[in-house]
Amino acid sequence: MSILEIVGGAILLVVCLAVIILCLSQEQKSQDSMTAALTGASSDSFYGKNEGRSKEAILNKITRTLGIILFLVVLAVNIVPIFTEK
Repeated sequence: MSILEIVGGAILLVVCLAVIILCLSQEQKSQDSMTAALTGASSDSFYGKNEGRSKEAILNKITRTLGIILFLVVLAVNIVPIFTEK
């Protein structure tokens, strides 16, 4: 196992943990249910109006970016050793 594979594996673990933590920290989206209809709950909230600037939108963007980074790191960890073998 080369140093490059160890470093790639460590980066992969860190990114995986970050994605898991961010996914767990996001709020669940409530579905329109009978309770909302009976209580008069409105889906039009402050966070819905300020889609790009809310905490939830920022978490979504970070999660999406880390997902892309995770995909690229997994590809790199699996492809780079093929070209570095002698």
